[in-house]
Parts: sequence; structure tokens; C-alpha cells
Amino acid sequence: MTPPTVAVVGGGISGLVAAYRLRRSLGAAARIVVLERSSRLGGKLRTVPLAGDPVDVGAEAFIARRPEVVALVEELGLSANIVHPSAARPLLYADARLHPLPAGTLMGIPASAQAVEGLVDDETLARIAAESTVPFHWDRDSDVSVADLVRSRFGEQVVQRSVDPLLGGVYSGLSDTAGVRATVPTLAAALDAGATSLSDAVARALPPKSDAPVFGTLREGYGVLIQALVREADAEFLYGTAASGLKRSGGRWSVDPLGEVDGVVLAVPAPDAARLLSDSVRSAAQCAAQIPLASSVVVALALPHDAGLPQNSGILVATGEELSAKAFTLSSRKWPHLAERPVALARASFGRFGDDALVDASEADLIALARADLATVTGVDAEPVAAFVQRWHGGLPQYREHHGEIVAAFEAEIAGIDGLEVAGAMLHGVGVPACVATGTAAAARLTARMEG
Repeated sequence: MTPPTVAVVGGGISGLVAAYRLRRSLGAAARIVVLERSSRLGGKLRTVPLAGDPVDVGAEAFIARRPEVVALVEELGLSANIVHPSAARPLLYADARLHPLPAGTLMGIPASAQAVEGLVDDETLARIAAESTVPFHWDRDSDVSVADLVRSRFGEQVVQRSVDPLLGGVYSGLSDTAGVRATVPTLAAALDAGATSLSDAVARALPPKSDAPVFGTLREGYGVLIQALVREADAEFLYGTAASGLKRSGGRWSVDPLGEVDGVVLAVPAPDAARLLSDSVRSAAQCAAQIPLASSVVVALALPHDAGLPQNSGILVATGEELSAKAFTLSSRKWPHLAERPVALARASFGRFGDDALVDASEADLIALARADLATVTGVDAEPVAAFVQRWHGGLPQYREHHGEIVAAFEAEIAGIDGLEVAGAMLHGVGVPACVATGTAAAARLTARMEG
């Protein structure tokens, strides 16, 4: 029997995990080819040298309470690299002042007025306190944006000062472009179960308190994970090669410019998936086309060690503030292993869905904006020792209203097509664990079909 040939389109974390899993399941004789349109692998995970040491300029953490990344890292023999954040707490910049990040909220949505006391005005606090007495209707068969739900019950200040900063940090979007069911599923579940108000639903959905670390990262950056996956996948990597066509050809698939293969895993952003599927699976392409992307920029700064960064892990920025940045990570305060370095590290993030003009600003302008905004919120205006600008064009999919329904329809169409699987952040979560999960699942399904 001739060993199979499989094409993995996209060399981000989802595609690399799929390639690695396929190698493990299909064996050494299988031909696995990864097509990557850029000149490097890793997708939105990128580790670069800054002031002589590795720094992540894409995703910089994973949710440690999900098992996928921890298990993968252990499987690859990298467990000693896992580190967890310090006890430093984040801040929120709103109304031109710094505030502690509210506790007792779900993605910034408070369960009580006490949670956002000091962050919003007295009128808003009174509205939150009385919310449970106001008639409430939730449609179990529909979906709304997080902004519409929160604004209607708690008012605009809660949206701009508490919810938007947190959602912006996760999705590079705003609560206006975030569907409740896809972005706050535990809240939707509480509402579906009969919560009598938004306050009641948040209280039901809040996770139990735990001393276990919420986040983790890798001591030397995500680059070590990418390198290990590349090594263990033992695949052919075609750099600077975008798949320009995908067609069903008899019992096989034809992938331009690679040629005929036995199976395909698409691990690309939604617009690329829509383009590639437009000829062979038009109904699936139409679903993928409904998932837009947001662009963003990360500016990593290496400052003098004595620059005086606050003893906090980061600063989220409310919408409507006179700043260009949407968030700062005070990396040397957040991560103990980075605090050991001879420089103080910080990251500024720019760009939200629908407001990404800064993505194409010059590096000099972006570094100047990062320094100016950092000085405004912290008073730190030290000259950087080094800086790195990373632009993420189309970095994150937006999980808008009815996203789950769109993905379910998309996956149903793909499920009926032999030899084709899809993975990536467009499906079931934008975090690294979710992407690892989709890559693993796609490889398992494709293997089962090819061996069935």
C-alpha cells in the first residue's frame, strides 16, 4: 500500500499540531507537507530576540486550567519550561485614572455594584444595584452582542470601562462585535438555565475561587514549542507558498501548487478558508466568509532596569480614553523569569476591530506612541534600550453574534467531505489551548477516515 500524502495548509500553531499528530498516527512513511505563505512558522506565536534574550511578540500566555498546552508541552519533553505569573495584579485606565481591575466580574461584567465601585459613577452603581428588580427577558433561541446585553442592563460606563478592555485584550475587538454565546458561554448557559437577571446570571457563572495559576507561559518563549513541533512533525515545509487552489479530483484532492494529495487540513484564517473552499465546498466557504478578522500591533520595549514600572502585571485601557494603546503588559512584573533580566520589559498593544489604522503606521511612530502612552498612564518615560514592532494583519477572528451557529453549519458541511478537515482560531476559541485542540481533532478525524 502506497504511503499517504497529506497537505497541511497553514503553519501556525493549529497546523503544526495537526502535522505533528498526523506524523504520530500515520507513521514515518507518510508524506506530510506544510504550506506556509510567510517566511516563518508559528502564525500568531512569535519569539524574537530583544536586548539579547527571547521575547514573545504575539500570544504570550496560555490558560493553564485548560489541559491542551500543558499536555502537549509535557509530551514534547518541555515541561521544565513552563512558568506561571507573579502575584502582581493588573490595573485599568479609565476616566484618565488608574483603577484596580474589578474583581467579581465575568469578562468585566459585574455580579454586583460593589465589583465596579470607584470605576463608574453613582448613577451607574445605583442602576446595577437595582438591576435585579427590572423585568428581564432572555431568548434561549437567539443571541445578542455583549454590548447590547450589558448596556441595556447596566449602562454605557460598564461597557466602556470594564467589559471592552477585557474583551479587547482577548479578541482585539469590542463588546459590540462579541456575541454572548461565543465569547461568554458560561453566562449564556446561566441565562438559558433561567437566571432572573443579568446580575443573577453573572453570579451563577462566576468560576469557583481557586489558588491554581490561571495562566502559564514558556521560559524561553513559544519559539521552543514551535521548534519542537517542527522537529517531531518531520514534515516538508514549503515557505513562502500560499495554497492558490483546492479541488476534489477523483478520490483525491488537488492543492495548488503542490499537486494531488490524499488528505488536506486547512489551518488558515477564515477569509483564506473561504477562498480555498469556494470551488469545492461553496456552502462551507459562505460560512467562513461570515467571520471577519481584526488587526493589531504589539510594540515590545526593553527599558533600563530601573525605569520604575509599576508593581502591576499590566494595564487595560477603557474605550473612549485619549490614548492610542488599548493595553500594556508589564512583562517584567508579570513574569518572574523576565524580572531576572538586566532590562525592564513592557509591551504596548494597538488596534481593535474596525479601528486598525495604526497597524500600518511607521515603526518610529508606533514606538513613539507606545512610549508616550506608557508615560501618560505610569509616568515612565525612559529611553528604550531596544524595541520591536510586530504587526498582526488579520490577527484574530471576531466571534460575533451567532458565531456558534456559523461554525456549526461550517463544520457540518466539512464533515460530509472525505479527506478534508479544518482547524484554527476561527472555530472554537482564539487562545493557544483551543487552537491546539482543533489541530489535534482535525488530525484524528483525518487519520480515522484515511484508515477506515
